[in-house]
Amino acid sequence: MKKSIRIKILETLGPKKQYLRQIIYRLQGYINIDKSVILEKNLNLDRVQPSGITIKKNCLIASEVTILCHEHVYRNPDNFELPLILPVEIGERTFVGVGATILPGVKIGSDCIIGAKTVVSKNIPDGSIAVGVPARVIKSGIKMNNKAMLITQNA
Repeated sequence: MKKSIRIKILETLGPKKQYLRQIIYRLQGYINIDKSVILEKNLNLDRVQPSGITIKKNCLIASEVTILCHEHVYRNPDNFELPLILPVEIGERTFVGVGATILPGVKIGSDCIIGAKTVVSKNIPDGSIAVGVPARVIKSGIKMNNKAMLITQNA
């Protein structure tokens, strides 16, 4: 089955078919998502370079999240340039909030919380809470459980 047909099938599944959508993403094998990851509805995962997306164990990715591995940057308008392609990695036990956007080349550490509507354009270290546009770390030293829920934090 062609990838474009698979994508069309995914688009027509609707929000109540989120678990079937997760299975199809994983079976296609071109997005590196651990089987313990929970993906909510209406995700926008990069279609130009989907193999650049890695989501590690026990993450929760909320609805409306966008993860991009490419961008079209034209430094010289007289010459055609291929898109910039950089991988994205989300570490273990990380929660990504509703409507967040993760830009190309970003590595989010393990045990992190990314706030709703946050735009992540730079790496986020392990054990951090990041919010805002662009994302900034507001707290460090947190620990998450295997359901991507906060269990401890430094004062």
